[in-house]
Amino acid sequence: MIDQIMEYNKKFVENKGYEPFLTSKYPDKKLAILTCMDTRLIELLPAALGIKNGDAKIIKNAGGTMVHPYGSVVRSLLVGILELGVEEVMVIGHTDCGVQGMDGKEMLELLEKRGIDKQHIDIVRHSGINLENWLGGFESVESSVHETVKGLKEHPLMPKDVKISGFIMNSETGLLTKVEE
Repeated sequence: MIDQIMEYNKKFVENKGYEPFLTSKYPDKKLAILTCMDTRLIELLPAALGIKNGDAKIIKNAGGTMVHPYGSVVRSLLVGILELGVEEVMVIGHTDCGVQGMDGKEMLELLEKRGIDKQHIDIVRHSGINLENWLGGFESVESSVHETVKGLKEHPLMPKDVKISGFIMNSETGLLTKVEE
C-alpha cells in the first residue's frame, strides 16, 4: 500500500495537484479543532463545518480526548494559540466512536498476544503509568467531550481568553450537537 501511495504522490506533485491547497501556516479562522481519528470524519468533518485547507488547526487522536494534561494535545493547542493565532477551540466527539467502552485490560491482553513482552509492560507500569487507564476508553461520548473541555478550560497553562466549546458530530450526517457545560 505504501508503494502505491508513494507513486500517487510523485504524480500529484508532478501535476501540481497541490496548487489549490496552498495557504499559510496560520489558521484563517483562528480555530483549532480537537477530534477523533475516525476514518468517517476525514472528509465529513471539514465538509460539515464548511472549513477548507488553511482555515483551522485540526488535532486528531483516538477518541478526540485529552489523555494527559501535559501530552501532545495540550502542547499542540498551546502552539496553535501562542504561535499561530488560535482564539477558539472546538472539541468534537462523534457518534459510534470506537473508543467508547474500550477496555484497557483487554487492550493489554491484545498487546501480549501481538508479541509485546510482559516485562516491557511491567516496566511501563513501574514508571508510574496506569496502562489500563491510558489504553482504556470512555463510557459516553458526551461525558468524554465534557471532561476534555473541562480539563482544557481548567488547565493552568491555558490562556483564559481562549473560547473552548464541546460538540458531538453525527458520524453519518455531520450534524453537530453542542455539549452543555
